[in-house]
Amino acid sequence: MLKLVAVIRVSCAQYKIDVLMHEYVDQIGNKVKLPSRPQRIISLVPSQTELLYDLGLEEEVVGITKFCVHPSAWYLKKARVGGTKTLDIEKIKLLSPDLIIANKEENTQEQISELSAHFPVWVSNVESVDSAIDMIKEIGLLTGKSDESNSITAEICSRFLDISLNSSPKKVAYLIWHDPLMTVGKTTFINDLLKKLNWQNVFEEELSSRYPIVSDQNLVSAKPDLLLLSTEPFPFGEKHIEHFQKLLPSTQVLLVDGEMFSWYGSRMRLAPEYLKSMLQTVKQ
Repeated sequence: MLKLVAVIRVSCAQYKIDVLMHEYVDQIGNKVKLPSRPQRIISLVPSQTELLYDLGLEEEVVGITKFCVHPSAWYLKKARVGGTKTLDIEKIKLLSPDLIIANKEENTQEQISELSAHFPVWVSNVESVDSAIDMIKEIGLLTGKSDESNSITAEICSRFLDISLNSSPKKVAYLIWHDPLMTVGKTTFINDLLKKLNWQNVFEEELSSRYPIVSDQNLVSAKPDLLLLSTEPFPFGEKHIEHFQKLLPSTQVLLVDGEMFSWYGSRMRLAPEYLKSMLQTVKQ
């Protein structure tokens, strides 16, 4: 949401500068005032960093986190400001951003509140494919890249149209962490993506947490048709497939690309093709 709020006039004997300011509302309801075209942007979210790259903001982005591995060129040359939950506040201050892009889930409320006292911070809150589409459009708007963001979202929507038509209903469990085992709950982007595949998350309703801790016995009791082991944030591998296949002999266990299931920026353009390929390995 955008609202024009002020023109600030700075005058002296030699010159007068007009700075056009806009007011935006982020995805958690905070009002954020920004210059019409931010020139020094810091991204605190890996999937949104990649989005900024695909929007063509090479010069404007001055800082990213140590987990912002895409694109590799930015990872190698952009200033890194710590981890998503362990930000280097002083380093961020030295970079003097006029826009910080954060996320309600990936960053801590304490650090975002501290940064908001000094800089404009726009916070996303992505819980579904639709809210991810809205996020992409909003970031395009506040960075002056609406044409580019609209093109990206149109491509995503087009590619997602026929995914569910290629998938039969399944009871599915999706694991993101090991020791303790963690799965995905109802109000998560991953859960919504499973729905797009015409699949039912066996832990969607039973547990209220967004990322509930489960046990081997919970998995046995849930009797999923399909168990998906993500490559991130925990790097599940072949040895874990063997463990869970013994635990759930009637369940198909697959290792899946976590980025394709959880990166809710411009990488969503690649997800449908990956998901279609994955569906070919799923037992009908």
